[in-house]
Amino acid sequence: MNITIILFSVAMICTGQILFKLVGQKLASGLMPQSPQVIGLMATALMIYGIATVLWVFVLKSVPLTKAYPYMALSFIIVPALSVLVLSEKITPQYMAGSVLIVVGLILTARA
Repeated sequence: MNITIILFSVAMICTGQILFKLVGQKLASGLMPQSPQVIGLMATALMIYGIATVLWVFVLKSVPLTKAYPYMALSFIIVPALSVLVLSEKITPQYMAGSVLIVVGLILTARA
């Protein structure tokens, strides 16, 4: 159950990051910070982050931080993957190689 909550929290953090990027894009396109589109996206991102934080604290009641925290490294893989899919950004082969190393590190720490 804890691993499910951890992964859900990581997914929420990643979603929030994409929403924050979309807020930045809206501002860069000339929308004012007080525009409904900007406020709506920002509020949604902050709400998702808030819920993720509450879930994270719930997990940390029973899981050592040394066991739970390595899963946050997944955000370094998921956020760029989402940025490719949602924002049409590009990632380099070096970044992909680094992502493989992150997954290997996560597997090693999860087994410890």
